[in-house]
Formats: sequence, structure tokens, C-alpha cells
Amino acid sequence: MRTRSTMAVVMAVVAATSAAVAAQAQFDPRDLSGIWTIRGHRSISANVPPMTPEGEARLNANRPTRGRLLGEPLRGEHPGFVRAVPVPSQGNDPAHKCNPNGFPRLLLDPEPVEFIQTSGRLLQVFQWERTLRELWMDGRRVPSGENLANLGPAWYGHTAGAWEGNTLVMNTVGLDDRAWIDIFGFPKSTDTRIEERYTRTGPDTIELRMTLYDAKLYTQPWVSDVKTFTRVKREDVTFFGWSGLFSGLTEAICAPMNEVDTYNTLFRDRAGKGAGK
Repeated sequence: MRTRSTMAVVMAVVAATSAAVAAQAQFDPRDLSGIWTIRGHRSISANVPPMTPEGEARLNANRPTRGRLLGEPLRGEHPGFVRAVPVPSQGNDPAHKCNPNGFPRLLLDPEPVEFIQTSGRLLQVFQWERTLRELWMDGRRVPSGENLANLGPAWYGHTAGAWEGNTLVMNTVGLDDRAWIDIFGFPKSTDTRIEERYTRTGPDTIELRMTLYDAKLYTQPWVSDVKTFTRVKREDVTFFGWSGLFSGLTEAICAPMNEVDTYNTLFRDRAGKGAGK
């Protein structure tokens, strides 16, 4: 009896393992569709490259409310991560006035984002701001020269790229320099180019590597840590009790006419509440 029981347990384990291996092997590495949340450093990475004098000046002009407080001793961090103002109302974060977070800041936010993939585009729909990014992969190149000048800067830039094997490589140019790179206030210029490399590593994971190129403000490319998107379970994004209509991402729009005063009262203007990481 013990032998039969042991064999039954072994067979069950083998079956479960085989099913897991089969599921792992079945995913399409070129299908990035789904609702995901990101994990990783809230900036490009903790390893900030040396900045130019203009970059340092622009960094120091930005007064964030996130990170460690200005004046605290450094623990090996870049000084840019230890600059939070003690009173949020003393900050000048553009997002605190309902301005767009811009790219890459919104992508670095751990709010859910939905990837909707077509043959020629990858659409990223963000829960925060209810904003859309269009990542073109229909053969076009990112604009340059006179075309880029005519388009002008945009909060989320102009993005295009293509598949390299099973990695989707995207480049973004034409970014509006008024939006910070991250919650810590690191700046970018309108000359910035950001490369994104998306690799689906499993049924429920996508890895992202980013590189920021901005010779005007940084003396070297800023290479990211490995950021991981994890799939949000279907039951966690279904609202009102059924699938289909009214299910998916929620709306989290910062509308000045109905949110700024409330936000400022509850959060920005509360002394000593702005140093959270």
C-alpha cells in the first residue's frame, strides 16, 4: 500500500511538473498583450552617469517630494536621490499641478498598464492619467531633422522600432523636457533618445531594459536595471462582477477642475508628508 501511495504521489508530481513545463513552452514570445505591473527602480536605475554642468543645474532646480530628504547623509546613493523637500508645498513637481508625467516617468510608475498589440503597433494604455502611448512597429523610423522639428516636442515623444529576434526594440525621440524623468526630479533635454528592449520571458513576465541617451545633460548613456512586468491576474481587473464591458483598467485622470484643490489639501500641503520613497 505504501508503495502504491508513493507511486501515486510521484506520478502526480511528474504530471504537475509536465503541465507547468508545457505551459511555459506554449507562450508566444512575440505577443506582449495583457495588463501588467512593473517592478524595478523608480528611475532609469540607481547608477546615474556623470552629468554635464547644465544637467547638474537643471537637477538642482527641480524640487521633488519623493526620495530621502535634502540634507540627509548619503549612504552611497547619488545625491539626486536625497533631495526631497520636507514640506510638499515647497516642491515644484509638474505632476502635482496635473501636468502629464511624460515618458519615461509614467512607464516607471507601478500602476497597471495594458499592452494592446496589433500587426503594426503596440499600444500602452496607462491606468494613471488614462494615457495612451503608440509604439509603431510597421517599418517606419523615428522622425529626425526637419520632420522632428515640425512635429515639435511631445509629452510622450514619438516612438518606433522593430523586432530583433524575440526582443522588441523601440526608440523614442522628441520628448518634452518639462516633464521629469522620474519622481526624483532628474531632467532630460529635447535631444533625449530612449531605447526600450522588451523580451517576454514567460507566460506572465516581460523584461525591459532601457538606455537613455542625452549628451546635453549626461556625459554617458544611462543604462537601466532589468525591469520586470508581471501579468495582472484576470480576476484582479474585472469590475462590476463580470468580464467584458466595464472591466479592465480604472480611470485615474488628474483633472484640474476637480482634483488639484483636493490633492493639494490632502497631500501636497501637509507638512512633513512628502518624503516617502
